[in-house]
Amino acid sequence: MILGTFQTNRQIKASHMLRENINDLIALAAVAEERSFTKAAARLNVSQSALSHTIKGLESRLGLRLLTRTTRSVAPTLAAEDLLATLNPCFEKIEARLRALNDSRDQPTGTVRIAAVEYAIESLLWPKLSPVLKQHPAVNVEFVMDYGYTDLAQSQCDAGVRYGDQVSEGMIAMRIGPDERMICVGAPDYFQAAGMPETPQDLSDHRCINLRLSTHGALYAWEFEDPQGNEIRVKVRGQVCFNTVNPVMRAAVDGHGLALIPERLAADHLASGALATCLDAYCPSFPGFYLYYPSRQRPSSAFEVVLEALRERG
Repeated sequence: MILGTFQTNRQIKASHMLRENINDLIALAAVAEERSFTKAAARLNVSQSALSHTIKGLESRLGLRLLTRTTRSVAPTLAAEDLLATLNPCFEKIEARLRALNDSRDQPTGTVRIAAVEYAIESLLWPKLSPVLKQHPAVNVEFVMDYGYTDLAQSQCDAGVRYGDQVSEGMIAMRIGPDERMICVGAPDYFQAAGMPETPQDLSDHRCINLRLSTHGALYAWEFEDPQGNEIRVKVRGQVCFNTVNPVMRAAVDGHGLALIPERLAADHLASGALATCLDAYCPSFPGFYLYYPSRQRPSSAFEVVLEALRERG
């Protein structure tokens, strides 16, 4: 009985400590994110001196130094970074849920800017969002054609789309499409005249349609994989070059050489016989498209609509 009473008292004390610290932890998260007491105080609608007193009190109770202060900047210590790595996702989930509950009373509204390559916009984003936008007339979506994988903050975008193995660390990533496969294709007339390559190395004897990457201006090195799982990268040559994938496919259909393009993009031309494949044994599948956005982002009602519409359910 005495032990049970002791445990109950300890639980009450722990609960009281949690309630006492929760607002202080939110204050710490704001200072750590803003790297400034002045900006954090304005965000929290408190005075700078009150915020400083709150942080000092939290440090005293925890027995830890949480912020490194200089005359010009404020930065979280390793202990604070470790603490916030656990707490921030929890805060974000709670805030997102409360916002969703509040927004559900009204019609979702707002603008969402998404950076993606042309192929992702045409094959996934637009087909999934088109019917949803008709249901939510106050939700606006702006597509930013981006082959350079630019920084979301610099491009002022709310989210971006990349293949799963290209999403940067620190981002929330959500699958929006199936696994993908790049295939090597050409027109039947081309194969009849030039023959069929047996290995990726044979591509040096063929006309190929190049893709120039906007990230650094270099030509895309075609990527394959041998039966043992070893990566093969081949730099190809040809008469024409584009910086988006759709005209690459068009040039292949017109017989100007071989192209390495997404299998789903080529599906209709393969079905009609306008294109045929080669090197199939060297073309493995890889993670498909993911929508990614900053973990610190606070989703709006419009963004929640977009997330729900794009989520892959297959």
